[in-house]
Amino acid sequence: MSGKRILLIDNEEGLCRMMEAVLSDSNYQVKSYTRSFEAVEEFQSGDYDLVISDIKMPGMDGLEVLQRIRRKDQIVPVIMITAYATVETSIQALRKGAYDMLTKPFEPEELLYRVKNALNHNQLAEENRELKKELAGQFSFKNIIGSSSSLKSILETVTKVAVRDTSVLITGESGTGKELIAQAIHHNSPRSKQRFMAINCGALPESVLESELFGYKKGAFTGANADRKGILESANGGTLFLDEIGNLPLTVQKTLLRFLQEQEFMRIGDTKPIKVDVRIISATNADLTQEMTDGHYREDLYYRLNVVNIHLPPLRERADDLGLLTVHFIRQQNKKFGTSVEGLTPEAMQLLCSYDWPGNIRQMENVIEACMTMESADHIGLPVLSQFITATSTIASTPTQAVSPSSEDYAKALSDFETRYLIDLLRSTGGNVEEAAGLAGMNMATISSPTTTPE
Repeated sequence: MSGKRILLIDNEEGLCRMMEAVLSDSNYQVKSYTRSFEAVEEFQSGDYDLVISDIKMPGMDGLEVLQRIRRKDQIVPVIMITAYATVETSIQALRKGAYDMLTKPFEPEELLYRVKNALNHNQLAEENRELKKELAGQFSFKNIIGSSSSLKSILETVTKVAVRDTSVLITGESGTGKELIAQAIHHNSPRSKQRFMAINCGALPESVLESELFGYKKGAFTGANADRKGILESANGGTLFLDEIGNLPLTVQKTLLRFLQEQEFMRIGDTKPIKVDVRIISATNADLTQEMTDGHYREDLYYRLNVVNIHLPPLRERADDLGLLTVHFIRQQNKKFGTSVEGLTPEAMQLLCSYDWPGNIRQMENVIEACMTMESADHIGLPVLSQFITATSTIASTPTQAVSPSSEDYAKALSDFETRYLIDLLRSTGGNVEEAAGLAGMNMATISSPTTTPE
C-alpha cells in the first residue's frame, strides 16, 4: 500500500502531527489540515486514496466534512475519528458514507491496521468496478473493430435485433467473429443481466450433445447417477448460443424444434415437460439450404432458427478494416505481455494486405501474436511476418501509407483511421454532425474534432 495518498483532518495539532508521522513512516503520502473548511475547499475527486477526519471540530464538524467530500467523490473511503463513540454518532457517520470509526485514544498499530483495511477494501472495489466496466465494454458495439461499410451495415442490424426477442441465425466462414456478434446481441438486449451460454454442436457426439442440451433424469442411462440440468435449462431467462448448428443430428433437431415451438422440453428419461424462457441465437459456416436439399436438415427447424439472418463477410472482403484490426491486435498483445511493438514496417503491411486470410479474424489475431513473439524490433518486419503468411490475395490493394503505421507508433495510426472514419460518416450524412455522431456512437464534440472537413 506504499505511496497511497491520505488526507488527514484534525483540529488537534499534536494528534494531527503524530498521525502524520506514523503514516509517513509507513510510506503513505500524507497531507494534513487542522482547519476543516480549508481541507474541504481544496479537496478534489481523485486526489486521495483515503480521508481520515475527526468528528468533533470547530466550525465545520466531521459529519459535515464527510457530506461535502461525498458530494465531490462517491468512492474514496473515509475513516472518522471520535472520542465519543456513541451508537447514534456511529450510525449517523455510516449512513452519510463513512467506511470506519476509530475511537480515541488509539495506538499507532490500530491506526495503521484500520488504514490498511480501508485501502484494501477500496482497491478491491475499484478492481470490481473495472472488471464490470471491462465486461460491459467487451461486447459493446464500439469494441467490434472495423469501419468498412459491410461491418457498419451489420452493426445497424445487430442494434435492431438486440432489443427484439427473436431467433437469429449468424452465417459466415470460420473465424469471422460469429460468437462475438452473438455476445453483442445478448449484452445489448433486455436479457443482458441474465446468462449467456454457448455450446458447440459440432464438437460433441450425438448422445453427449443431447444430454448436454436437455439434461437427464437419474437412471436414464448407465452412469446417470443423479438428475442433471442441461444447458438449455441453465440458460433460463438468458440467451443460448448454438454454434455450428449445421452439425446438429436429426434426432436432436426434432427435440430442439419442439422446444422452439412450445418453449418446453423434457430431460432424457423424464416424462414431465420443463418450461423455460430462453432466446436462441445460432451460427453456422455450412450451407443449410443445401443441407435441407440433401435431407440432412429439417426445413421447419431452419425457418424457426432463421427468423433474422446476419451474414458476416470474410476478412478478404473487408480490406478497409485490415489496418484497424492490425492496430487493435498489436495493442491487445502489448497490454497482455507488457511489450511495446509499435506496428508493422511498410513492406510487412503490404504483405498483410495482400494475403487472403482463409482463417479470417481468428487467424489474423494468431499471426500477430506469433509475430510479436518472434520479433525483437519495435516494428514487425517482413522476414518475421513471411514465416506465417505468403502473398496469395485477391484483396484489392490498399495504399501502404493508408494502413501502415510506417515509422509512427500504432496509436497515431489508430487516430488516423478514426479520423478517416469520421470524415466518411460526415460525407455520408451531408455534413450533419449530430446525425454522424449518432451513427458513430460519439458525442458531437468528439466528432467535430477531425481537422479535415468533408469535401
